Amino acid sequence: MSYPSVDGPYGLIPINLIGGQVFASATRQIPITSNSATSIFFGDVVKLNSSGTLDKDVGTSAATPVGVFLGCSYTDPTFGKTFRQFYAANTVASDIVAYVQDDPDALYKVAVISGTVSAFPQSNATTVGFITRANVGENAVLVQSAGSTTTGNSRVAISSTTGLTSTFPIRIIDVIPETQSSVGSFTEVVVKWNQGMHPYLNPTGV
Repeated sequence: MSYPSVDGPYGLIPINLIGGQVFASATRQIPITSNSATSIFFGDVVKLNSSGTLDKDVGTSAATPVGVFLGCSYTDPTFGKTFRQFYAANTVASDIVAYVQDDPDALYKVAVISGTVSAFPQSNATTVGFITRANVGENAVLVQSAGSTTTGNSRVAISSTTGLTSTFPIRIIDVIPETQSSVGSFTEVVVKWNQGMHPYLNPTGV
């Protein structure tokens, strides 16, 4: 039997909530500081900074994610109020607002990238790997690759090397059978934030 293939990483895509809770695809609007120096792509992991505004979370084996970036809006000097798939670094506007899936119970679909934990972070790590069902329940690191300015989409993924390290930011919840590369080799998985990573559930705050 042939399966649809995964060509490469595409970020984290919200698909559901843990435990069968109602999923309304709601987002929270969080400001981005004008002229912020780091691009943020659709599906990137993001975090709150000490000013209460949004930054890209570039963590791999540890992170403090408030959620996933799903686009932004601001007033463009030429086009007026506009929506963008990604925030381009050094955009100057006084009203930049990001749309963030910030529910701590959110479940995400994400691609698996081949590599060992010790090899990350590495730039442009985009070779699709796989895990097996035996890896469900384990933790994983994020793989941070540069997003696409053509599509506006993220290229964040998780490593195919998983473990029980409590500080890894990702918990594997399930596999996605429809895109397995061969029987039992799953190139996409369902994940959530590991316990204590999300600032809404962290007693010390940001």
